[in-house]
Amino acid sequence: MNIALIVALIVVVLVLLLQMRIVPQAHAYVIERLGKYHETWNAGFHVMIPFLDRISRRVLLKEQVADFAPQPVITKDNVTMMIDSVVYFRVMDPRLYAYGVENPIMAMENLTATTLRNIIGDLTLDDTLTSRETINSKMLQTIDIATDPWGIKVTRVELKNIQPPAAIKESMEKQMKAERDKRAAILTAEGQKQSMILEAEGHKESAVLNAEAAKQATILAAEGQKEKEIREAEGQAEAIRAVQQAQADGIRMLREAAADDAVLKLKSLEAFQKAADGQATKIIIPSEIQGLAGLAEAIRETAGK
Repeated sequence: MNIALIVALIVVVLVLLLQMRIVPQAHAYVIERLGKYHETWNAGFHVMIPFLDRISRRVLLKEQVADFAPQPVITKDNVTMMIDSVVYFRVMDPRLYAYGVENPIMAMENLTATTLRNIIGDLTLDDTLTSRETINSKMLQTIDIATDPWGIKVTRVELKNIQPPAAIKESMEKQMKAERDKRAAILTAEGQKQSMILEAEGHKESAVLNAEAAKQATILAAEGQKEKEIREAEGQAEAIRAVQQAQADGIRMLREAAADDAVLKLKSLEAFQKAADGQATKIIIPSEIQGLAGLAEAIRETAGK
């Protein structure tokens, strides 16, 4: 009996150990009891009741990425294109994710393709190529609402590639090349224009500088000539003052020396001699000096003295 009890106890312990579960972080386990939903296990340690409980579904709670294959879509102007999309989503309710739809990823792929066809069908080719952000926003809004019953939260939808038909693609490439050539020509013309403007401004600046230099040279030359004339005038004035001062000094000395008539006559004779050396053709002799003999006698007497 003891051995049987020990064996039974060991079996029970082993069964309990086998029913112990540890749920990893960012995971959730959907538990059924007797074939019916019982509860959702979050991260941590849990124990199942043997033969009654079972793990219905293991759910990843991290953000996931579903990359769907390209889908053929027709635009409003009847152009068929291949567009592939990427959907980012997160499971918010593991119970709804387990029981809401049979295959959530496949269901979301079909929903994405249908939504994409509906949106592109209202747009032309040009609008489709230039309205990527608008298409992403509309798809996100529609798919997120539709996946709520499945316990899924769609966080972002992106169009990866838009592939128009080969003929249209070739035409678009030619148009883009023409646009690039046009842009290059415009930039080249702008560069030449700027170069010409800079060159003209350089010539203008050079002409202004040359004119300023000529103006300064003229001003300096005029100031030099003015300074020269002032100096010459000052020299002549100084010479005149010196001559007048000398004459004044001579008169003063004569007065101080009490010169007699003979000296004065001699000075008068010297003055007339200088007058005779000039260009005058007629000389008037004062009445008080008459007779050459008298004048010569006066000179001899003066020289004797």
